[in-house]
Amino acid sequence: MSFALRTLTPLLAPSSAAPLASLAGRVRQHRASRPESASGRRHESSARWAEDTDTAPLARKEDYLPKWGSFEWKDPFNTESLLTEEEKMIRDSVREYAQAKLMPGVVQASRDYHFDRNIYHEMGELGILGANVKGYGAAGVSSIAYGLIAREVEKVDSSYRSALSVPALVMNAIYQFGPEHLRKKYIPPIARGEHVAAFGLTEPDHGSDPSSMKSTARLDGDHWVLNGTKTWITNSPIADTFIVWAKGTHDGKIRGFVLERGFGGISTPKIMGKYAIRAGSTGFIIMEDVRVPLSNVLDVIGLKGPFGCLNHARYGISWGALGSAEFCLQYTREYVLQRKQFGVPLGSFQLVQKKLADAMSEIALGVLATIQVGRLKDRGLATPEMISIIKRNNATKALAIARDCRDILGGNGVIDEYHIIRHVNNLEAVNTYEGTQDIHALVLGRAITDISAFHAIGPKGGKV
Repeated sequence: MSFALRTLTPLLAPSSAAPLASLAGRVRQHRASRPESASGRRHESSARWAEDTDTAPLARKEDYLPKWGSFEWKDPFNTESLLTEEEKMIRDSVREYAQAKLMPGVVQASRDYHFDRNIYHEMGELGILGANVKGYGAAGVSSIAYGLIAREVEKVDSSYRSALSVPALVMNAIYQFGPEHLRKKYIPPIARGEHVAAFGLTEPDHGSDPSSMKSTARLDGDHWVLNGTKTWITNSPIADTFIVWAKGTHDGKIRGFVLERGFGGISTPKIMGKYAIRAGSTGFIIMEDVRVPLSNVLDVIGLKGPFGCLNHARYGISWGALGSAEFCLQYTREYVLQRKQFGVPLGSFQLVQKKLADAMSEIALGVLATIQVGRLKDRGLATPEMISIIKRNNATKALAIARDCRDILGGNGVIDEYHIIRHVNNLEAVNTYEGTQDIHALVLGRAITDISAFHAIGPKGGKV
């Protein structure tokens, strides 16, 4: 017997030699053993199907014919029906704000590398900063509602969704790992948009490998003294409050520290020359003998601290990427219906319709998966691997959709007034930060094989 057949034989063999009962009979037995549904009714068509066909009267053929709803291309799987009324209300409110306040100025802001600090006051008044945090002035909404907020904001620009995400990232870190006095001191002003927050993990030499970070924390009496550099930090040039991760000089363990700009020794130069996230403020955190009180240390040791926080953020990014893709699809659809070539609308060509169909399908599938992960997250059943799947899938697919839409627009697709190229460039960054698609593939590969492939294997079998 071949290896393959010998290996698969146990999988192919029946689990029992007993004859199978009729499926209809098993369904009747199962339903008789359980209580009625919450509504007091069982599914009518299923109940009819499970009746004993020897004794049941013949039913009309139309009773068994499927009933069809109407198709809506903007929501192919009717995910609207999966949302609560509160989630719909929150989404609609944020959509109105984003389109009225953020959309009109986004092109110029992107050209100028400018982020308007007043946006945080507006978001704070609306109650959407750290909206998934419970208490301390935060809204405490469901994971789905938080995702819908990110989705609507990123329909305008990834810069604004990043600006939305980082306060939530910092607030969640303090909420999860901070003592009560830190929660009371820092979370409320960030939620109100009065203080700007930044999260410092990535370093110039260590992006996907934060365990090798060089930032240090040295104990000195009742303070820790921090030195090091963080880069690609959203909000750092304008931040009041920072969470920074550094290694203890005495034990090599990674800890999280809550810093204030007023502590001294902190400089935050802005990163210029970006071709993505241009409407956001991105920079460095350079720490030179920054003295941090012992009371400002988070109660967590190791990378489970930052990674636990980042999983919350990646979930929001997954929603945001879908919002960017949805904007590209909707904008491109309007464009191809209005623009004519060879005497007919661009939308009448088969290749154009194929690209639109691909975009619609990928977005719809991504939305379904992300809603499912959100519901599981609120029940405490989500896993980091689920987050890796949706972050990797949604960001990758959104980038491909944006590129296709840019292609459909032809030369106009590279002009910022047509918006699509801005989303393309932004999604290049979204596809990279908080775990590239390849890093998330390794997370999932480890889950499948139980073998970690994060270290390359050298010619003599040793880790590189």
